[in-house]
Amino acid sequence: MSDTAFNLIAPYIQRASGRSLWLADENLLSANIPANEAVIAITNRIDLEQHLFRQDWKVFFSDYDLSIIEDNSLDSVIYRVSKEKPVVHHLINEAFRCLKPEGKLYIAGEKGEGIKTYFSKAKKLFGEGETSKADKNTWSATLTKVNASSEDLLDAKDFHQLRVTASDETFEYYSKPGVFGWDKIDRGSAYLIEHLDSFLMTLPEPPKNALDLGCGYGYLSLNLSHLDIPVTATDNNAAALKACERNFNRYPINGKVIPASCAEGITEKFDLILCNPPFHAGFSVDGDLTDRFLKAAHDRLNGRGVACFVTNMHIPLERKAKQFFHQAECIASNGNFKLIRLTHKT
Repeated sequence: MSDTAFNLIAPYIQRASGRSLWLADENLLSANIPANEAVIAITNRIDLEQHLFRQDWKVFFSDYDLSIIEDNSLDSVIYRVSKEKPVVHHLINEAFRCLKPEGKLYIAGEKGEGIKTYFSKAKKLFGEGETSKADKNTWSATLTKVNASSEDLLDAKDFHQLRVTASDETFEYYSKPGVFGWDKIDRGSAYLIEHLDSFLMTLPEPPKNALDLGCGYGYLSLNLSHLDIPVTATDNNAAALKACERNFNRYPINGKVIPASCAEGITEKFDLILCNPPFHAGFSVDGDLTDRFLKAAHDRLNGRGVACFVTNMHIPLERKAKQFFHQAECIASNGNFKLIRLTHKT
């Protein structure tokens, strides 16, 4: 699927010279641009890192840690803005730090994503800028670093700092900006855990291991700890992996955290798989993404194992799951969320 905002700045990536940085975000998963030797890419998504690596890009996977870039060393930075404001603010600040005097930041995004506000704040920081638009909803901007002072840095909410952002009777959860739902307990995940014990009673025998597919900061994994079984948590987002590891280290979790996109590269089979996939409120219902999560659960589930997905009520997961599983049934719902029990084809 083509992204109009990214198309506005793609030419800057293609013709960049000198020393340039491409901040590659999840919006760009369908991007296919020939590698430019003048450009390095940094992304917080392991799937995008692998995608760009296969296209011969010099690419780094991190939680947008730009410490490898020296101050005042870049000629240009190219960035299609992210979904979350603290991430955008952090990367605009880092672009200012890394760019040479008169260096350029090329950004683009949609009006509903706050691109006009980002431009206004960034122009105050950089000192000079101009905008253009593809249509009434999609804008791009070129910002030139003429200010030497960084007094007008944008509020990035201490982007790199892990902090306790949510808690319940059992755990305090460390998280940070950049993790989906970073500052709360997701209501869908909480609903799954509320019904976990009754769900486990449907298993033919107690599970010997578990997979948290798309773990985020590790809420589901931590709430499996009372089972005293090995838990594998996996996510494709660098911030999520960092937060999940912190929570595993704080509590006595018999687990490991693995960077992977939809469990790609994980060969172990599991008796129990839990998943709160990212196709609910705030995300588009992506058919291909749905299929990928379901196939990942199918491929990693033991023959007698059971998977449980929690989704919004309007997601037709049962129908989609029938191509992968012998049985897909709704075992609980509350008007907002439903739990889907999936058992393997035999």
